[in-house]
Amino acid sequence: MVIYLYNFLSILLIQFVILLPKIYVDCRNPVEVNSHYSKVHEFINDKKSQGTRWAVLIAGSNGYRNYRHQADVCHAYQILKKGGLKDENIVVMMYDDIANNRANPRPGTIINNPHGEDVYHGVPKDYIGKDVNVGNFLNVLLGNRSALTGHGNGKVVSSGPNDTIFVYYSDHGGPGVLSMPMSKPLYADELHDALRKKHRLRTYKSMLIYIEACEAGSMFEGLLKPGMNIYATTASNATENSWAFYCPGDKPDLPAGYSTCLGDLYSINWMEHSERFDMMTETLDKQYAVVRRRTETKGSIQGSNVIKYGDIKQLGNQSMYTYIGTYPGNCEHNSSLKTDREQFAIPSDHIDQRDTDLAYYQYQYQYAPIGSEKKTKAWQRYQNALQQRSYVDDSMDLIGKFLYGSNEMATNVMKALRPAGQSLVDDWSCYKTMVETYEKNCGPFSRHGLKHMRSLANMCNAGVKPENLAKASEYACSTLRKRPF
Repeated sequence: MVIYLYNFLSILLIQFVILLPKIYVDCRNPVEVNSHYSKVHEFINDKKSQGTRWAVLIAGSNGYRNYRHQADVCHAYQILKKGGLKDENIVVMMYDDIANNRANPRPGTIINNPHGEDVYHGVPKDYIGKDVNVGNFLNVLLGNRSALTGHGNGKVVSSGPNDTIFVYYSDHGGPGVLSMPMSKPLYADELHDALRKKHRLRTYKSMLIYIEACEAGSMFEGLLKPGMNIYATTASNATENSWAFYCPGDKPDLPAGYSTCLGDLYSINWMEHSERFDMMTETLDKQYAVVRRRTETKGSIQGSNVIKYGDIKQLGNQSMYTYIGTYPGNCEHNSSLKTDREQFAIPSDHIDQRDTDLAYYQYQYQYAPIGSEKKTKAWQRYQNALQQRSYVDDSMDLIGKFLYGSNEMATNVMKALRPAGQSLVDDWSCYKTMVETYEKNCGPFSRHGLKHMRSLANMCNAGVKPENLAKASEYACSTLRKRPF
Protein backbone atom coordinates (compact mmCIF):
# COMPACT_ATOMS: atom_id res chain seq x y z
CA MET A 1 0.00 0.00 0.00
CA VAL A 2 2.85 2.38 0.89
CA ILE A 3 4.60 1.55 -2.38
CA TYR A 4 1.41 2.18 -4.34
CA LEU A 5 0.90 5.55 -2.65
CA TYR A 6 4.54 6.44 -3.28
CA ASN A 7 4.21 5.60 -6.97
CA PHE A 8 0.99 7.56 -7.29
CA LEU A 9 2.49 10.67 -5.70
CA SER A 10 5.57 10.31 -7.88
CA ILE A 11 3.42 10.32 -11.00
CA LEU A 12 1.60 13.47 -9.87
CA LEU A 13 4.90 15.18 -9.10
CA ILE A 14 6.27 14.28 -12.54
CA GLN A 15 3.12 15.66 -14.20
CA PHE A 16 3.50 18.85 -12.18
CA VAL A 17 7.17 19.24 -13.10
CA ILE A 18 6.46 18.63 -16.78
CA LEU A 19 3.42 20.86 -16.98
CA LEU A 20 4.61 23.87 -15.02
CA PRO A 21 7.65 24.69 -17.17
CA LYS A 22 5.56 24.04 -20.28
CA ILE A 23 3.13 26.72 -19.24
CA TYR A 24 5.97 29.23 -18.77
CA VAL A 25 7.69 28.25 -22.04
CA ASP A 26 4.59 28.19 -24.24
CA CYS A 27 2.97 31.36 -22.98
CA ARG A 28 4.53 34.56 -24.16
CA ASN A 29 2.77 36.85 -21.69
CA PRO A 30 3.51 36.57 -17.96
CA VAL A 31 0.64 35.33 -15.81
CA GLU A 32 0.21 34.98 -12.09
CA VAL A 33 1.71 31.94 -10.42
CA ASN A 34 -1.66 31.12 -8.86
CA SER A 35 -3.18 30.61 -12.29
CA HIS A 36 -0.44 28.07 -13.08
CA TYR A 37 -1.16 26.12 -9.90
CA SER A 38 -4.86 26.26 -10.74
CA LYS A 39 -4.15 24.85 -14.21
CA VAL A 40 -1.98 22.06 -12.80
CA HIS A 41 -4.70 21.21 -10.26
CA GLU A 42 -7.31 21.10 -13.03
CA PHE A 43 -5.05 18.94 -15.17
CA ILE A 44 -4.49 16.41 -12.37
CA ASN A 45 -8.19 16.29 -11.46
CA ASP A 46 -9.10 15.87 -15.10
CA LYS A 47 -6.73 12.92 -15.46
CA LYS A 48 -8.45 11.20 -12.55
CA SER A 49 -12.06 11.84 -13.62
CA GLN A 50 -11.99 12.20 -17.42
CA GLY A 51 -12.93 9.13 -19.40
CA THR A 52 -12.14 8.73 -23.07
CA ARG A 53 -12.88 11.57 -25.47
CA TRP A 54 -14.78 10.33 -28.52
CA ALA A 55 -15.70 12.25 -31.67
CA VAL A 56 -17.82 11.71 -34.78
CA LEU A 57 -17.11 14.08 -37.69
CA ILE A 58 -19.39 13.90 -40.72
CA ALA A 59 -19.67 15.83 -43.98
CA GLY A 60 -23.02 15.15 -45.59
CA SER A 61 -22.33 16.31 -49.16
CA ASN A 62 -20.32 15.39 -52.23
CA GLY A 63 -19.21 17.23 -55.37
CA TYR A 64 -16.48 19.83 -55.75
CA ARG A 65 -18.92 22.74 -55.44
CA ASN A 66 -19.47 21.52 -51.85
CA TYR A 67 -15.71 21.59 -51.14
CA ARG A 68 -16.24 23.49 -47.88
CA HIS A 69 -18.06 20.72 -45.98
CA GLN A 70 -15.25 18.19 -46.27
CA ALA A 71 -12.75 20.98 -45.63
CA ASP A 72 -14.62 21.79 -42.40
CA VAL A 73 -14.52 18.18 -41.26
CA CYS A 74 -10.84 17.69 -42.12
CA HIS A 75 -9.97 20.87 -40.24
CA ALA A 76 -11.97 19.69 -37.22
CA TYR A 77 -10.03 16.42 -37.29
CA GLN A 78 -6.71 18.28 -37.18
CA ILE A 79 -7.88 20.31 -34.17
CA LEU A 80 -8.89 17.16 -32.29
CA LYS A 81 -5.60 15.44 -33.11
CA LYS A 82 -3.58 18.41 -31.88
CA GLY A 83 -5.83 18.47 -28.84
CA GLY A 84 -4.72 14.98 -27.89
CA LEU A 85 -7.52 12.74 -29.17
CA LYS A 86 -6.42 9.44 -30.67
CA ASP A 87 -7.39 8.18 -34.12
CA GLU A 88 -9.01 5.15 -32.55
CA ASN A 89 -11.48 7.51 -30.85
CA ILE A 90 -12.25 9.78 -33.84
CA VAL A 91 -14.68 8.55 -36.49
CA VAL A 92 -14.52 10.46 -39.79
CA MET A 93 -17.31 10.16 -42.36
CA MET A 94 -16.90 12.01 -45.67
CA TYR A 95 -17.42 11.19 -49.33
CA ASP A 96 -13.73 11.84 -50.09
CA ASP A 97 -14.10 13.18 -53.63
CA ILE A 98 -12.51 16.60 -53.11
CA ALA A 99 -8.77 16.27 -52.49
CA ASN A 100 -8.08 14.39 -55.73
CA ASN A 101 -10.84 15.99 -57.77
CA ARG A 102 -9.60 17.21 -61.14
CA ALA A 103 -11.03 20.65 -60.34
CA ASN A 104 -8.81 20.97 -57.28
CA PRO A 105 -5.93 23.38 -58.05
CA ARG A 106 -3.82 21.69 -55.35
CA PRO A 107 -4.25 17.94 -55.97
CA GLY A 108 -4.13 15.80 -52.86
CA THR A 109 -4.71 18.69 -50.47
CA ILE A 110 -7.66 20.50 -48.90
CA ILE A 111 -7.54 23.93 -47.29
CA ASN A 112 -10.14 25.58 -45.06
CA ASN A 113 -8.65 29.06 -45.09
CA PRO A 114 -7.07 31.20 -47.87
CA HIS A 115 -3.78 31.15 -45.96
CA GLY A 116 -4.33 27.81 -44.28
CA GLU A 117 -2.33 24.61 -44.28
CA ASP A 118 -3.40 21.34 -45.86
CA VAL A 119 -6.00 19.84 -43.53
CA TYR A 120 -6.46 16.62 -45.53
CA HIS A 121 -3.14 15.00 -44.65
CA GLY A 122 -3.51 12.17 -42.17
CA VAL A 123 -7.31 12.23 -42.01
CA PRO A 124 -8.67 8.66 -41.51
CA LYS A 125 -10.95 7.31 -44.21
CA ASP A 126 -13.28 5.47 -41.83
CA TYR A 127 -16.41 5.77 -43.98
CA ILE A 128 -16.32 7.17 -47.51
CA GLY A 129 -18.53 7.26 -50.59
CA LYS A 130 -21.93 5.60 -50.21
CA ASP A 131 -20.97 4.40 -46.75
CA VAL A 132 -21.68 7.93 -45.52
CA ASN A 133 -25.36 7.44 -44.83
CA VAL A 134 -27.95 7.75 -42.09
CA GLY A 135 -27.84 4.13 -40.96
CA ASN A 136 -24.08 4.03 -40.58
CA PHE A 137 -23.95 7.40 -38.84
CA LEU A 138 -26.52 6.39 -36.22
CA ASN A 139 -24.96 2.97 -35.70
CA VAL A 140 -21.51 4.52 -35.33
CA LEU A 141 -22.90 6.84 -32.66
CA LEU A 142 -24.66 3.98 -30.87
CA GLY A 143 -21.61 1.74 -31.04
CA ASN A 144 -23.62 -0.84 -33.00
CA ARG A 145 -20.90 -2.40 -35.16
CA SER A 146 -23.02 -5.40 -36.22
CA ALA A 147 -25.58 -3.15 -37.96
CA LEU A 148 -23.07 -1.29 -40.16
CA THR A 149 -23.32 -1.68 -43.93
CA GLY A 150 -20.87 -1.18 -46.80
CA HIS A 151 -17.09 -1.19 -46.76
CA GLY A 152 -16.16 1.05 -43.84
CA ASN A 153 -13.52 -0.03 -41.34
CA GLY A 154 -16.06 -0.79 -38.61
CA LYS A 155 -14.92 1.93 -36.22
CA VAL A 156 -17.72 2.96 -33.85
CA VAL A 157 -18.11 4.98 -30.66
CA SER A 158 -17.51 2.25 -28.08
CA SER A 159 -17.96 4.68 -25.24
CA GLY A 160 -18.61 4.03 -21.56
CA PRO A 161 -20.39 5.86 -18.74
CA ASN A 162 -17.42 8.16 -17.97
CA ASP A 163 -16.70 9.09 -21.59
CA THR A 164 -17.54 12.28 -23.48
CA ILE A 165 -18.65 12.51 -27.10
CA PHE A 166 -18.26 15.36 -29.61
CA VAL A 167 -20.44 15.21 -32.73
CA TYR A 168 -19.82 17.65 -35.59
CA TYR A 169 -21.87 17.72 -38.80
CA SER A 170 -21.34 20.02 -41.80
CA ASP A 171 -23.53 20.11 -44.91
CA HIS A 172 -26.85 21.27 -46.32
CA GLY A 173 -30.01 21.03 -44.27
CA GLY A 174 -33.69 21.79 -44.38
CA PRO A 175 -36.63 21.86 -41.99
CA GLY A 176 -36.04 18.90 -39.67
CA VAL A 177 -33.49 17.22 -41.95
CA LEU A 178 -29.75 16.97 -42.57
CA SER A 179 -28.60 15.87 -46.01
CA MET A 180 -26.47 12.86 -46.85
CA PRO A 181 -24.33 12.51 -50.00
CA MET A 182 -26.18 9.79 -51.93
CA SER A 183 -29.09 8.64 -49.80
CA LYS A 184 -32.09 9.80 -47.83
CA PRO A 185 -31.57 12.57 -45.27
CA LEU A 186 -31.35 12.25 -41.51
CA TYR A 187 -34.63 13.34 -39.91
CA ALA A 188 -34.68 15.07 -36.54
CA ASP A 189 -36.82 12.37 -34.92
CA GLU A 190 -34.33 9.68 -36.01
CA LEU A 191 -31.46 11.62 -34.46
CA HIS A 192 -33.35 12.04 -31.20
CA ASP A 193 -34.40 8.40 -31.08
CA ALA A 194 -30.69 7.51 -31.26
CA LEU A 195 -29.73 10.10 -28.63
CA ARG A 196 -32.40 8.85 -26.24
CA LYS A 197 -31.23 5.27 -26.76
CA LYS A 198 -27.62 6.27 -26.16
CA HIS A 199 -28.69 7.97 -22.94
CA ARG A 200 -30.71 4.95 -21.77
CA LEU A 201 -27.70 2.71 -22.37
CA ARG A 202 -25.61 5.00 -20.11
CA THR A 203 -22.74 4.88 -22.57
CA TYR A 204 -21.62 8.48 -22.20
CA LYS A 205 -21.16 11.04 -19.46
CA SER A 206 -21.94 14.11 -21.56
CA MET A 207 -22.15 15.03 -25.21
CA LEU A 208 -21.43 18.16 -27.28
CA ILE A 209 -23.08 18.51 -30.72
CA TYR A 210 -22.27 21.16 -33.35
CA ILE A 211 -24.36 21.35 -36.54
CA GLU A 212 -23.49 23.44 -39.59
CA ALA A 213 -26.52 23.57 -41.91
CA CYS A 214 -29.41 25.73 -43.02
CA GLU A 215 -32.33 25.66 -40.57
CA ALA A 216 -30.15 23.59 -38.25
CA GLY A 217 -32.12 24.67 -35.19
CA SER A 218 -35.08 22.63 -36.46
CA MET A 219 -33.10 19.50 -35.59
CA PHE A 220 -33.45 20.35 -31.88
CA GLU A 221 -36.29 22.88 -31.51
CA GLY A 222 -38.93 21.37 -29.24
CA LEU A 223 -37.13 18.01 -29.27
CA LEU A 224 -33.95 18.11 -27.19
CA LYS A 225 -35.04 18.28 -23.58
CA PRO A 226 -32.80 18.91 -20.55
CA GLY A 227 -31.76 15.86 -18.59
CA MET A 228 -29.84 13.96 -21.28
CA ASN A 229 -26.46 15.61 -20.58
CA ILE A 230 -26.29 16.99 -24.11
CA TYR A 231 -25.23 20.52 -25.07
CA ALA A 232 -25.89 21.41 -28.73
CA THR A 233 -25.32 24.51 -30.82
CA THR A 234 -26.44 25.16 -34.39
CA ALA A 235 -25.22 27.44 -37.16
CA SER A 236 -28.71 28.83 -37.65
CA ASN A 237 -32.06 28.90 -35.95
CA ALA A 238 -34.97 26.73 -37.06
CA THR A 239 -36.07 28.96 -39.93
CA GLU A 240 -33.01 30.65 -41.48
CA ASN A 241 -30.11 29.73 -43.75
CA SER A 242 -26.47 29.40 -42.76
CA TRP A 243 -23.60 30.93 -44.69
CA ALA A 244 -20.59 29.80 -46.68
CA PHE A 245 -17.27 31.45 -45.85
CA TYR A 246 -13.94 32.29 -47.51
CA CYS A 247 -15.55 32.46 -50.94
CA PRO A 248 -14.31 33.77 -54.30
CA GLY A 249 -14.63 37.56 -54.33
CA ASP A 250 -14.19 37.84 -50.55
CA LYS A 251 -11.26 39.45 -48.80
CA PRO A 252 -8.75 37.97 -48.23
CA ASP A 253 -8.46 36.69 -51.80
CA LEU A 254 -8.47 32.96 -52.35
CA PRO A 255 -5.36 31.33 -53.81
CA ALA A 256 -5.23 31.12 -57.60
CA GLY A 257 -7.47 28.50 -59.15
CA TYR A 258 -10.13 28.20 -56.43
CA SER A 259 -13.68 28.74 -57.68
CA THR A 260 -15.56 27.48 -54.63
CA CYS A 261 -15.98 28.47 -50.99
CA LEU A 262 -13.40 27.00 -48.62
CA GLY A 263 -15.47 26.88 -45.43
CA ASP A 264 -18.65 27.81 -43.59
CA LEU A 265 -19.12 30.80 -41.31
CA TYR A 266 -20.18 29.09 -38.07
CA SER A 267 -17.69 26.27 -38.54
CA ILE A 268 -14.71 28.50 -39.22
CA ASN A 269 -15.65 30.61 -36.22
CA TRP A 270 -15.63 27.73 -33.73
CA MET A 271 -12.50 26.20 -35.21
CA GLU A 272 -10.45 29.39 -35.38
CA HIS A 273 -11.47 30.13 -31.81
CA SER A 274 -10.41 26.62 -30.75
CA GLU A 275 -7.02 27.08 -32.41
CA ARG A 276 -6.39 30.48 -30.89
CA PHE A 277 -7.36 29.96 -27.26
CA ASP A 278 -6.59 27.47 -24.52
CA MET A 279 -9.55 25.11 -24.40
CA MET A 280 -8.75 24.25 -20.78
CA THR A 281 -9.90 27.75 -19.82
CA GLU A 282 -12.64 28.23 -22.42
CA THR A 283 -16.06 26.90 -21.47
CA LEU A 284 -18.88 25.69 -23.71
CA ASP A 285 -20.79 28.88 -22.97
CA LYS A 286 -17.75 31.03 -23.77
CA GLN A 287 -17.24 29.44 -27.16
CA TYR A 288 -20.95 29.69 -27.85
CA ALA A 289 -20.92 33.42 -27.04
CA VAL A 290 -17.88 34.08 -29.23
CA VAL A 291 -19.19 32.07 -32.17
CA ARG A 292 -22.66 33.57 -31.88
CA ARG A 293 -21.29 37.11 -31.97
CA ARG A 294 -19.00 36.39 -34.89
CA THR A 295 -21.71 34.59 -36.90
CA GLU A 296 -24.62 37.02 -36.50
CA THR A 297 -25.54 39.67 -39.06
CA LYS A 298 -23.47 42.84 -38.68
CA GLY A 299 -24.81 45.76 -40.70
CA SER A 300 -24.53 44.85 -44.37
CA ILE A 301 -22.58 41.66 -43.64
CA GLN A 302 -25.06 38.80 -43.58
CA GLY A 303 -24.98 36.09 -40.95
CA SER A 304 -27.21 33.79 -38.93
CA ASN A 305 -28.31 33.26 -35.34
CA VAL A 306 -26.33 30.59 -33.52
CA ILE A 307 -28.63 28.85 -31.03
CA LYS A 308 -27.91 26.52 -28.11
CA TYR A 309 -30.10 23.66 -26.90
CA GLY A 310 -30.22 20.95 -24.25
CA ASP A 311 -28.54 21.02 -20.84
CA ILE A 312 -27.15 24.50 -21.31
CA LYS A 313 -27.30 25.40 -17.61
CA GLN A 314 -25.82 22.16 -16.37
CA LEU A 315 -23.02 21.87 -18.94
CA GLY A 316 -22.37 25.46 -19.96
CA ASN A 317 -19.45 25.88 -17.55
CA GLN A 318 -17.70 22.74 -18.70
CA SER A 319 -14.29 23.19 -20.26
CA MET A 320 -14.07 22.75 -24.03
CA TYR A 321 -11.02 20.62 -23.22
CA THR A 322 -13.43 18.00 -21.92
CA TYR A 323 -14.49 17.29 -25.51
CA ILE A 324 -11.84 18.43 -27.97
CA GLY A 325 -8.67 18.66 -25.87
CA THR A 326 -6.37 21.63 -26.44
CA TYR A 327 -3.28 22.39 -28.46
CA PRO A 328 -0.33 22.93 -26.08
CA GLY A 329 0.76 26.04 -27.96
CA ASN A 330 -2.52 27.87 -27.25
CA CYS A 331 -1.62 30.40 -24.58
CA GLU A 332 -4.00 33.32 -25.02
CA HIS A 333 -5.39 33.25 -21.50
CA ASN A 334 -7.34 36.50 -21.81
CA SER A 335 -11.08 35.99 -22.02
CA SER A 336 -12.11 35.23 -25.57
CA LEU A 337 -15.28 37.23 -24.92
CA LYS A 338 -13.15 40.37 -25.26
CA THR A 339 -12.05 39.52 -28.79
CA ASP A 340 -13.66 41.36 -31.65
CA ARG A 341 -13.47 41.81 -35.39
CA GLU A 342 -9.97 43.27 -35.33
CA GLN A 343 -8.55 40.08 -33.87
CA PHE A 344 -10.42 37.73 -36.20
CA ALA A 345 -10.30 38.64 -39.88
CA ILE A 346 -13.86 38.42 -41.20
CA PRO A 347 -14.34 38.58 -44.99
CA SER A 348 -16.42 41.41 -46.34
CA ASP A 349 -19.23 39.15 -47.54
CA HIS A 350 -20.56 35.61 -47.34
CA ILE A 351 -22.76 33.45 -49.56
CA ASP A 352 -26.05 31.92 -48.53
CA GLN A 353 -25.50 28.14 -48.41
CA ARG A 354 -28.50 27.64 -50.68
CA ASP A 355 -26.90 29.86 -53.35
CA THR A 356 -23.42 28.39 -53.40
CA ASP A 357 -24.14 26.17 -56.42
CA LEU A 358 -25.13 29.21 -58.49
CA ALA A 359 -22.07 31.11 -57.28
CA TYR A 360 -19.84 28.17 -58.20
CA TYR A 361 -21.16 28.02 -61.77
CA GLN A 362 -20.91 31.80 -62.08
CA TYR A 363 -17.25 31.77 -61.07
CA GLN A 364 -16.54 28.91 -63.47
CA TYR A 365 -18.15 30.84 -66.29
CA GLN A 366 -16.46 34.11 -65.37
CA TYR A 367 -12.93 32.71 -65.36
CA ALA A 368 -13.19 30.25 -68.27
CA PRO A 369 -11.52 31.32 -71.53
CA ILE A 370 -13.85 33.08 -73.95
CA GLY A 371 -15.27 30.68 -76.49
CA SER A 372 -14.06 27.60 -74.62
CA GLU A 373 -16.05 24.42 -74.02
CA LYS A 374 -15.50 24.98 -70.30
CA LYS A 375 -17.27 28.34 -70.49
CA THR A 376 -20.17 26.84 -72.43
CA LYS A 377 -20.62 24.00 -69.93
CA ALA A 378 -20.50 26.38 -66.99
CA TRP A 379 -23.23 28.50 -68.55
CA GLN A 380 -25.37 25.40 -69.21
CA ARG A 381 -24.98 24.21 -65.63
CA TYR A 382 -25.93 27.64 -64.33
CA GLN A 383 -29.05 27.74 -66.49
CA ASN A 384 -29.99 24.18 -65.49
CA ALA A 385 -29.68 25.12 -61.81
CA LEU A 386 -31.96 28.13 -62.35
CA GLN A 387 -34.52 25.98 -64.17
CA GLN A 388 -34.47 23.38 -61.41
CA ARG A 389 -35.11 26.10 -58.83
CA SER A 390 -37.98 27.48 -60.87
CA TYR A 391 -39.44 24.00 -61.30
CA VAL A 392 -39.47 23.26 -57.55
CA ASP A 393 -40.75 26.73 -56.61
CA ASP A 394 -43.55 26.60 -59.20
CA SER A 395 -44.52 23.05 -58.31
CA MET A 396 -45.11 24.05 -54.69
CA ASP A 397 -47.18 27.04 -55.82
CA LEU A 398 -49.38 24.81 -57.99
CA ILE A 399 -49.74 22.23 -55.22
CA GLY A 400 -50.87 24.91 -52.80
CA LYS A 401 -53.43 26.27 -55.22
CA PHE A 402 -54.71 22.76 -55.97
CA LEU A 403 -55.16 21.96 -52.26
CA TYR A 404 -56.42 25.28 -50.95
CA GLY A 405 -58.05 26.97 -53.93
CA SER A 406 -56.23 30.31 -53.66
CA ASN A 407 -52.68 31.53 -53.36
CA GLU A 408 -53.55 33.50 -50.22
CA MET A 409 -54.97 30.51 -48.39
CA ALA A 410 -52.07 28.33 -49.53
CA THR A 411 -49.52 30.88 -48.28
CA ASN A 412 -51.18 31.10 -44.87
CA VAL A 413 -50.82 27.35 -44.37
CA MET A 414 -47.65 26.45 -46.24
CA LYS A 415 -45.47 29.38 -45.11
CA ALA A 416 -46.53 29.28 -41.46
CA LEU A 417 -43.76 29.29 -38.82
CA ARG A 418 -44.27 27.59 -35.50
CA PRO A 419 -43.28 29.45 -32.33
CA ALA A 420 -39.91 28.83 -30.68
CA GLY A 421 -39.92 25.77 -28.46
CA GLN A 422 -42.31 23.84 -30.68
CA SER A 423 -41.05 21.12 -33.02
CA LEU A 424 -41.46 21.41 -36.77
CA VAL A 425 -44.17 18.77 -37.05
CA ASP A 426 -46.35 16.73 -34.74
CA ASP A 427 -46.39 13.54 -36.85
CA TRP A 428 -42.94 12.73 -38.24
CA SER A 429 -44.25 9.66 -40.04
CA CYS A 430 -46.71 11.85 -41.94
CA TYR A 431 -43.90 14.26 -42.79
CA LYS A 432 -41.68 11.54 -44.23
CA THR A 433 -44.56 10.12 -46.25
CA MET A 434 -45.31 13.59 -47.63
CA VAL A 435 -41.69 14.01 -48.73
CA GLU A 436 -41.67 10.57 -50.38
CA THR A 437 -44.96 11.34 -52.12
CA TYR A 438 -43.72 14.64 -53.53
CA GLU A 439 -40.42 13.17 -54.72
CA LYS A 440 -42.17 10.21 -56.35
CA ASN A 441 -44.23 12.54 -58.54
CA CYS A 442 -41.89 15.52 -58.91
CA GLY A 443 -38.36 14.26 -58.39
CA PRO A 444 -35.93 14.83 -55.51
CA PHE A 445 -35.66 18.14 -53.74
CA SER A 446 -32.61 20.13 -54.79
CA ARG A 447 -30.44 21.83 -52.15
CA HIS A 448 -32.45 24.97 -52.88
CA GLY A 449 -35.71 23.03 -52.76
CA LEU A 450 -35.10 21.73 -49.23
CA LYS A 451 -36.61 24.95 -47.91
CA HIS A 452 -40.01 23.88 -49.30
CA MET A 453 -40.11 20.83 -47.07
CA ARG A 454 -41.55 23.08 -44.35
CA SER A 455 -44.68 23.38 -46.48
CA LEU A 456 -45.09 19.60 -46.37
CA ALA A 457 -44.66 19.60 -42.58
CA ASN A 458 -47.30 22.31 -42.34
CA MET A 459 -49.67 20.25 -44.43
CA CYS A 460 -49.34 17.42 -41.92
CA ASN A 461 -50.00 19.84 -39.07
CA ALA A 462 -53.08 21.12 -40.93
CA GLY A 463 -54.47 17.61 -41.44
CA VAL A 464 -53.75 17.17 -45.16
CA LYS A 465 -53.54 13.48 -46.07
CA PRO A 466 -50.71 12.02 -48.20
CA GLU A 467 -53.23 10.82 -50.80
CA ASN A 468 -54.37 14.44 -51.30
CA LEU A 469 -50.77 15.54 -51.80
CA ALA A 470 -50.31 12.69 -54.26
CA LYS A 471 -53.10 14.04 -56.46
CA ALA A 472 -51.88 17.63 -56.14
CA SER A 473 -48.23 16.85 -56.85
CA GLU A 474 -49.06 14.61 -59.81
CA TYR A 475 -51.17 17.41 -61.31
CA ALA A 476 -48.60 20.14 -60.59
CA CYS A 477 -45.50 18.38 -61.86
CA SER A 478 -47.10 16.80 -64.92
CA THR A 479 -48.30 20.29 -65.84
CA LEU A 480 -44.84 21.81 -65.38
CA ARG A 481 -43.12 19.13 -67.42
CA LYS A 482 -45.23 20.09 -70.43
CA ARG A 483 -44.15 23.70 -70.43
CA PRO A 484 -41.29 24.79 -72.69
CA PHE A 485 -38.08 26.07 -71.09
